Amino acid sequence: MEKTKKRNAFNGSIGFVLAAAGSAVGLGNIWRFPYLAAKDGGGMFLFIYLILALTFGFTLLTAEIAIGRKTKQSPLTAYKKLSEKWKFLGVLACLVPIMILPYYCAIGGWVIKYFLVYLTGNGAEAANNTYFSEFIGMDIQPIVFLVLFLFLVAFIIFRGVNRGIEASSKIIMPLLILLVIIIAVFSLTISHTDENDVTRTGLQGLRIYTIPDFDGLTLKGFFTVLVDAMGQLFFSLSVAMGIMIAYGSYVKDDANLIKSINQIEIFDTIVAFLAGVMIIPAVFTFMGTDGLAASGPGLMFISLPKVFSSMGTLGNIIGCLFFAMVLFAALTSAVSVMEAIVSSFMDRFHLSRKKAAAIETAIALVGGIFVCLGYNHLYFEIKLPNGAMAQILDIMDYISNSVLMPVVAIGTCILVGWVIKPKSIIDEAVKNGEKFGRKKLFIITIKFVAPVLLFILFLKSLGVVTAI
Repeated sequence: MEKTKKRNAFNGSIGFVLAAAGSAVGLGNIWRFPYLAAKDGGGMFLFIYLILALTFGFTLLTAEIAIGRKTKQSPLTAYKKLSEKWKFLGVLACLVPIMILPYYCAIGGWVIKYFLVYLTGNGAEAANNTYFSEFIGMDIQPIVFLVLFLFLVAFIIFRGVNRGIEASSKIIMPLLILLVIIIAVFSLTISHTDENDVTRTGLQGLRIYTIPDFDGLTLKGFFTVLVDAMGQLFFSLSVAMGIMIAYGSYVKDDANLIKSINQIEIFDTIVAFLAGVMIIPAVFTFMGTDGLAASGPGLMFISLPKVFSSMGTLGNIIGCLFFAMVLFAALTSAVSVMEAIVSSFMDRFHLSRKKAAAIETAIALVGGIFVCLGYNHLYFEIKLPNGAMAQILDIMDYISNSVLMPVVAIGTCILVGWVIKPKSIIDEAVKNGEKFGRKKLFIITIKFVAPVLLFILFLKSLGVVTAI
């Protein structure tokens, strides 16, 4: 009981919501959400995503945050406290952020590099076709930027829950939202006439993004959109990677958990939608529908610099604002990933925060250096079970996101739905007399719907199911 009393806690619900939303609003929202929306029929993807967020996403988010507050433990030890036989889930849930942090910090270093390029007025260089590949292929520079980004993340974690995570979220998140809104509004006002004398506007791009396209829609096509939207929810809500359990363990017992979860849902969905408003109209205006086929690093570090370059002098300013926004998003997400690991080390091995943070910083640094070297000295390619060609970063991403996360999510559903029963989570969520508005939905989803959908997603990731 002594350790539980001394556990850090968020000072208020606003700090928790901003920290959790900051975790959710990361690179996945910015470079994956717009691409999937463009690929999967615009408004149809948005509609399915919204339904899943309010059902499937809400269920997993509620389960993990409630597990954290109920056990007052980090992911590595929380599952064991619920059931001794299910402690292996805690190990898997802790492995996910350990694998993610090194490559996330490497990408965070790339973001710093591009931010500085635009800040110094050299954005035109970044639009060159070979600029990105030449940069990540360098020996030293990517490692330097990796160290810089990792230092920023570690600094916040070293300062603790209140002075670090909560305080930084209260500053960074409002700035992030402001930048997202500014860039989104600007994206809607632009127009461009190409060499074929065809004029495209940001509002035309917005229509592609928001109006459902049912042309040629088949049952197979619908399931593709469903699985894509479900996969995106992992990135968007930061579930199945231990983060929300760790953050939930810092929530005070008298806090209104359901209200906070609803706010996180709304916050994240709005930012994910605005990420599309920022990117899709701008890319469509300057590159047409062909430009919308890019995703991941290719979208952010190759396609968008071309868009900024097409804007002329203004492109440097917009590019600088954009990469500042991406840096904030990457930073808040990386902080949450690192905290899930550090809190696990503290709870399991009874380490001080500083010692646990120092150990994880060293692990992330070594892993991050391997990721950077994966583009030069350690470069190789292998074919993943899902058919994609991959090197070190892609392999780490595949194992963590496509294998471990679905397994953790399925295990959590079975544990909550059938072993400790949904009532234990519901009781935790409403222990101060709050109203659980989607109680029946939660029970049905955690016991039946989520495990089935997750299993399909898992089989697709393994390449077993190719028809979807």
